[in-house]
Amino acid sequence: MNKLFPAYVILEDGKTLHGYSNTKIDSIGEIVFTTSMTGYQKALTDPSYRDQILVMTYPLQGNYGININQNESDEIQVKGFIIKELIDQPSHWQSKKTLKTYLNDSKIPYLFDVDTRALTKHLRNKGSMMGSITTNTDHASIIAKINNSPKYGSKNVVEQVSTKKIIYPHKNTSNVIQKITIIDLGVKNNIKRILEKNNAQVTVVPHTVSFEEINKLKPQGIIISPGPGDPMQLISLTTLVRKLAEEYPLLGICLGHQLLGIAFNAKSYKLPYGNRGSNHPIIDIDSKKIFITSQNHGYAIDPDKIDTDMHVSQTNLNDGHVEALVHKHLPVSSIQYHPEGSPGPKDTEYIFNNFLDSLKKINKGR
Repeated sequence: MNKLFPAYVILEDGKTLHGYSNTKIDSIGEIVFTTSMTGYQKALTDPSYRDQILVMTYPLQGNYGININQNESDEIQVKGFIIKELIDQPSHWQSKKTLKTYLNDSKIPYLFDVDTRALTKHLRNKGSMMGSITTNTDHASIIAKINNSPKYGSKNVVEQVSTKKIIYPHKNTSNVIQKITIIDLGVKNNIKRILEKNNAQVTVVPHTVSFEEINKLKPQGIIISPGPGDPMQLISLTTLVRKLAEEYPLLGICLGHQLLGIAFNAKSYKLPYGNRGSNHPIIDIDSKKIFITSQNHGYAIDPDKIDTDMHVSQTNLNDGHVEALVHKHLPVSSIQYHPEGSPGPKDTEYIFNNFLDSLKKINKGR
């Protein structure tokens, strides 16, 4: 049997929980929880979790192993992983390795046998906060180290996950219907998969892209992707977003939604503990329909001073925050949730279909 090391979750307010690790660990980041019952591999590789330590509220993790086709990016993005029970004998015909092996191979610190529900309740009551997962027994020094570390949101995390160069389409383009450019703030693979499945030609550009560079690509539509961090760290990008909104059909997703709102004079604010999971209800204000959504964000927008031409079309049924925006005159819209996250499993995939259908009508009229 492998040697186990006593390990600890230590929060900045001094709250400490016990667990075990297979190796010595020491990692600091914002500790956040997700309420999804499945999808640990997608969560681990989601760029929106960059620089965060992830807590799974569902106790059993590793049940179906690891299938490399489920990755949402090229690497594990989290700074650490906290779970209750680590399953080392997965049951799934596509499994290639165990969750433990996957984490070990990627050198991602993790600990198990933690009371994750007690931890989640604490974060829900006190709010997400900086913390550490560690095997160091000098807890006073760890708390001091946590308090001296940069707070999550104090730096631009997007630059760690955004592509550094333009990624051109790699698929056969003979059946292409629309040309889509994605501004990469931390785009998930499934966004590209869904677009390509619907015969879109997808080009991915860095978050530092210029208006002129996008013009050269001649896109028929633009998507501003999800991503990690505080949207105010990308405030310079809102000028580009506003300019693009006046020239191209535009869809913002999650962080892209927040930037679109800010570009039209909304303000952003940090949620107490964020919305993360695949079971968040939203309501469409006009149709009164309710959708179950997948979410992963710690910030939201305050529409109090948003341009009058921008309409709040959907809100969150749990806390009332803005979930979608639609411009009254321009082909511009945004959503706070992840339609590619497959809740339901496809309750909100219509967002992509509607966007692509609108491009057909716009281009037909030109």
